Amino acid sequence: MQIRKHIPNIVTLGNLFSGTLATIFAVQGKFELTAIFVSLGVFLDFFDGFFARIFKVSGELGKQLDSLADMVTSGVVPGIVMFHLLKIHSTNSVIIFDEFEIGSLISLMGIILTLSACYRLAKFNLDTSQSESFIGLPTPAMSLFVVFLPIIYIHSEYHFLREVLSNQYFLISLTLVLSYLMNAELVLFSLKFKNFSFKNNTYRYVLIVFSAILISVFSYVAIPMIIILYIILSLIKNISQKSD
Repeated sequence: MQIRKHIPNIVTLGNLFSGTLATIFAVQGKFELTAIFVSLGVFLDFFDGFFARIFKVSGELGKQLDSLADMVTSGVVPGIVMFHLLKIHSTNSVIIFDEFEIGSLISLMGIILTLSACYRLAKFNLDTSQSESFIGLPTPAMSLFVVFLPIIYIHSEYHFLREVLSNQYFLISLTLVLSYLMNAELVLFSLKFKNFSFKNNTYRYVLIVFSAILISVFSYVAIPMIIILYIILSLIKNISQKSD
């Protein structure tokens, strides 16, 4: 059946559809819906490759579609969300363009995330060595980190988190750090399983177990924590491999 070879691309387009809806909600400042549809898009992004391996179909079209969909879900959306956060908490005067309030110059720095994600995705498309691991923070991980920040700010019971997330200098620093990590020569292990043996997937299983614990304890606050844990585990793995 020829329909099978199109299933991975259909899943990828589902990611793009979710990202487009997330973009609309992000522009409207509906951050809960933004986070939901980004999460759905990232979920579909993970499984398009899974279906491609199952049905043994792969090609340049699927690769390009995947990056184009990621550019929306994990590039445009987090840039808009960070723009909103900086706009809300920036102390600078706003820019008025044709009677439309854009935001402050500082709030426009949030778009650096979008530019950095685009640059990373372009590099990823040209790099054939990133199958077993990633070079730099994957854009979906960055996107999940960012889109849950306004939810934490609005709903978190932790007062110090709200104070930190309302500090424009912290938000600017976070934007720059995430932009750097996406394009840094930092090896991070892939989350895709080729088999289910514990020996070959130790760090993946550790990440899954601790992620489940963090979510059960901290709920949505755990999402940025899981991304940080992923980076730390990757660094530990790198050090361990160098010492062997």
